[in-house]
Amino acid sequence: MTRTATPGELKAMLHDGQELALVDVREHGRFGEGHLLFACPAPFSRLEFRIADLVPRRSTRVVLCDEADGLAERAARRLAGFGYSDVRVLAGGIPGWQAAGYEVFSGVNVPSKAFGEFVERQCHTPSISAAELNALIGRGDKLLVLDSRPLDEYRTMSVPGGVNCPGAELVYRGAALAPAPDTLIVVNCAGRTRSIIGAQSLINAGIPNKVVALRNGTMGWHLAGLKVERGAARTAPAPSADAVAKAQARAAAVAQRYGVKFTDARTVARWAREPQRTLFLLDVRSPEEYAAGHLPGARSAPGGQLVQATDAYVATRGARIVLVDDTQVRAVMTASWLLQMGWESVWVLADALRSARLETAPPPPAVLLENGPAPEEVEPEALFAAAAGGSAAAGTLAIDLATSLEYKAGHIPGAWFCIRSRFSRHLAAVPESAGVVLTSPDGQMARIAAGDAALALGRPVRVLRGGTQAWRARGLPLETGTGHMAEPPDDVWLRPYDREQGQEAAMKEYLSWEVDLVGQIERDGDVRFKIVAGAGPT
Repeated sequence: MTRTATPGELKAMLHDGQELALVDVREHGRFGEGHLLFACPAPFSRLEFRIADLVPRRSTRVVLCDEADGLAERAARRLAGFGYSDVRVLAGGIPGWQAAGYEVFSGVNVPSKAFGEFVERQCHTPSISAAELNALIGRGDKLLVLDSRPLDEYRTMSVPGGVNCPGAELVYRGAALAPAPDTLIVVNCAGRTRSIIGAQSLINAGIPNKVVALRNGTMGWHLAGLKVERGAARTAPAPSADAVAKAQARAAAVAQRYGVKFTDARTVARWAREPQRTLFLLDVRSPEEYAAGHLPGARSAPGGQLVQATDAYVATRGARIVLVDDTQVRAVMTASWLLQMGWESVWVLADALRSARLETAPPPPAVLLENGPAPEEVEPEALFAAAAGGSAAAGTLAIDLATSLEYKAGHIPGAWFCIRSRFSRHLAAVPESAGVVLTSPDGQMARIAAGDAALALGRPVRVLRGGTQAWRARGLPLETGTGHMAEPPDDVWLRPYDREQGQEAAMKEYLSWEVDLVGQIERDGDVRFKIVAGAGPT
C-alpha cells in the first residue's frame, strides 16, 4: 500500500530541516488554479520527463499531491518503479489540506513571485509608471530601458526601444550600456517580479546610476494605452574586459554583504558522491554560453529565470545548490537572491570554467523509462494513407499528446487531443475497429505513453516515427484550432497574453494577484525570507 502523510505531518516536514520534495502531479493548468505553496508541478502525463531533474536523488523524501482522485497513488507506483524509495501521498489531497485550515495558492512560481513583492516592500525599490516613462522618452531624457526577460518573451511584447538583458545579465552586461552615470536605468519584465528583482540587483551592486523598476512591466505599459513593440531583437552585447572587471568588483562587494559562499571543484565532486544529500549543479550563464561549453553534469538554469521560477529547476528543499559561471558575477548575484529566498545551502563554484574539461553536447535527457516492449512505429506517409483524411471511421486514428497550445498551433488533420493521465476516460470513445497511432512533437512522449494507451484500450497501439515534427518535415498537411479535443484543456497555465480573449482583464487580474500574495504568504507562515536592503551607489 502507498504510504501517506497527513496535512499536519506534511506541515511538520516543511520545518524539520530534512530534505523534502513536494510534487504536484496534476496537469499544469489545474496546478495553477490552486496548490500548496512549496509544491513543484510535475504532471503525471509528463512525469518521466520532469522528475529526474527536479528530484535527482532516488532516496529523497517525496510527498505527492493531487485532488484525492487516485492520481498521486498512480504516480507513487510509477516512482517506485523508477527506484524512488521514500514516497508518500498527501492524505486527502489538496481538499484535505484546505480542510485542515491551510493555505492554497493560485498561479505559478508563487514563492518567487511573492519574494519579489517582499523585496519591493522591504527594500523600497523605486519604480516608475508607464505614463511617467513615456513622458521621459518623449522629452528625450537620458535613459536606458533594460528588459530582464528571456529573449523569446522579450520578442513577444516589449517596451519600444528596450534592450533585452535577462535578469542575471543586468550587472554583468546591462550596467555597461548606460552611457553616463546620470542616465536613468529602467528595468522591466512582463509584470512585476523580474522588474523589481532586476532593478534591485543593480541597486544592490552599487552602480552609480539611478535605477527604477517599470511599475507593472510591459503589461502595465499596454494597459496604459501605449503601443508595445513586437519582434524586437536588441540584445545586450558581451561586456568589454574593463566592464567585466567593474562587474566583478561589484559582485565581490555583493558576495561579502549577503554572505555568498564559495567552493571548489574537488569539494563539489565529493558532494556529488554523497548518497544522503542532493546536489544541484546549475550553470547560470546564457543558454548560448552553456551550449558553447559547460561542466559535465551541469544543467542550464539562466540566473534570472532561476530566481524567477526556482520551482521549475529545484524541487528538493534543503538540497545543496552550486552555481556555475565563468566570471562569477552572474553566479554571485543569483546566489545572493536564493539565499534571501531562504535557500540556505547555496554555493558559487570558484574558477569554475577555467581549467575544467568542458562539454559542448547537451546532456542526455533525464527521462526515466519503465522496462517493456517498444511499441511498433509507423512512418508519416503510411499514417497519411491509412487515416484517409484523419477520420476514425477510416480505420486509423491519430492521438496527439502535445500540449494544448502546441495542438492548436498545428496538428495532423483529424487527430484527437488527449491528456495521458485521463486515457481511461478519453480513449473510451475510440471505436473498437479503429487502429490507434500516438503522436507527440518529437515522438518521445508517444513512445513512453504507448503502454498506458494500450492498457486503456485493451489492444496494442502504434506510434508515429519522429512524431509530428517528422510529419511536418515530410510536407504533409496540418490543421490548426481546437477541433477534436477530448475535453476543455487544463494541461497548461495560460499567461495573460496567451489567452485568445480577455487579455486586458487577465493582465489586470494577474497584476493584482502578484500584489495580493504578500498577505496570503503572511497568513501561511511557512516562508522564511531573509531580505537585506541594498547598499546603493558606490
